[in-house]
Amino acid sequence: MPARVVKLGTRRSALARAQSAAVARRLESLHPGLQVELVGIDTRGDRILDTPLREVQGKEFFTAEIDAALQAGTVDFTVHSYKDLSLERSAAFRLAAVPRREQPRDIVVFAPDVRERVAAGEPLRIGSSSPRRASFIPELLHQLLPGPDTGTALGRVQLVELRGNVDSRLRRLHEPRGSARQIDGVVLAFAGLARLWADESGRALLQELLVPLPRMVLPLSASPGAPAQGALAIECRAADATTSALLEAIDDAPTRRAVAAERALLAERGGGCHQRFGATQLEVPELGALLYLREAQEHAGGLDVGPPQLRWTPAIPLPVPVGPIRAWDGSRAQRPPIEALEDGRVRSAQRLPSARALFITHRRALPEGHAAAIPAHAHVYVPGVETWRALAREGVWVEGCAEGLGAAALEPLLAEPLLQLPASPGWLVYTHAEAVGGWSWGEIVATYRHRAPTNSDPGLTGPPQAATHLYWHSSAQFEQARARVPAGAHHACGPGKTFEHLRAAGVHNLRMFPSPTHWREWLQL
Repeated sequence: MPARVVKLGTRRSALARAQSAAVARRLESLHPGLQVELVGIDTRGDRILDTPLREVQGKEFFTAEIDAALQAGTVDFTVHSYKDLSLERSAAFRLAAVPRREQPRDIVVFAPDVRERVAAGEPLRIGSSSPRRASFIPELLHQLLPGPDTGTALGRVQLVELRGNVDSRLRRLHEPRGSARQIDGVVLAFAGLARLWADESGRALLQELLVPLPRMVLPLSASPGAPAQGALAIECRAADATTSALLEAIDDAPTRRAVAAERALLAERGGGCHQRFGATQLEVPELGALLYLREAQEHAGGLDVGPPQLRWTPAIPLPVPVGPIRAWDGSRAQRPPIEALEDGRVRSAQRLPSARALFITHRRALPEGHAAAIPAHAHVYVPGVETWRALAREGVWVEGCAEGLGAAALEPLLAEPLLQLPASPGWLVYTHAEAVGGWSWGEIVATYRHRAPTNSDPGLTGPPQAATHLYWHSSAQFEQARARVPAGAHHACGPGKTFEHLRAAGVHNLRMFPSPTHWREWLQL
């Protein structure tokens, strides 16, 4: 029986062909006897490279020609970067599939000598054509780059207009210093690089241009991606039920839900790539849907950049609190004193010079004076933005974080082939002595412990015995107070090791919250 051939319309760029080829391979694996033929199509957006996207007139400048080919029957279905699609699509087309999303984050790739320039206090020229990135990233990089928090973001980070394919952008990082084309960094969608890496020819290109360069994977909690970033939209003709049935096999419901939520917010703002708006939704097991968003508004006096926001839809709806509430918030309690462990300091000094990758669970976990010993080639990741900022002030180059969702939430990112990170046994994990037993990967280095409170430590007595609702900041805090915890109390904490510890300890009435703020809102405190 001859193979059935279907034609896939795609842009001609290396990235577009890589992501379309991946879709083709997936469909062929799911439907034996199917053959997918790629048909390259030139678009206006690919031809006009000397004009910022926000100044290009008209809509669908990356899709109009592809849409015409689909409508004419020249191709059977099309693959688009979902974020390139306008909000109003023709009724002649059907969104047949939204495959599982790649990482929705932005990544900044830097020139080879950027560490030296940062250390010397030189301003950095970072390339991007996105108003969203121009609004959020200069200030964010100012906070996350190593060095003291002095000066202003405008003086330290300057965004410059940059268009073109991925390889042409990366090549500008390798231009000679002093060249008019040389820049210090480019901001790219992580998903695009990941898809190129998964393609044989794309990987050969990136190995030449990307592998040796410093990078930072930006946190969604401070700089959400463009709505639908990292997702693909696969369309066919609305009347073509046969092709639609083939494509539905690669549809991913969580990705479809997330993109729908993000694009609904974009629609409220009028749509378009000119928006200074980011929105990314993640679905976290046991926690629920987290929708990160941030917006900036232009006005006569300049740019008004709003703070990051987080909207939470719990996996299990929260009950209405009943009865008298006597809440104790451990996130606001005085932190227990700590004691440095000499064995941990010695072990750190021995292992750090040859370290390839580190996960530092808290700024206190890195022994004083050891920041300078971290090798330039080492990859450093942390739990959240707060720890990232603190370590940056000590001169540490951090590459990424777990968004405050726990180390397990970071594992999919660390496993991305693009990043070429060591397997879990190759990591050093810096933490405190009480948390050692909670780790299943990495070589654990306990550099400090929490000292038990004494009568001379005011404010460290823990929750009152009459408390009905308790929020635990850490597993160490819980262990020091668990003997005084009232029976029947409602317990809460954030995601990650603390939740895992409390559940393993047999704590009942336990709920996970994204943050203490969400817990307080639930109790109307």
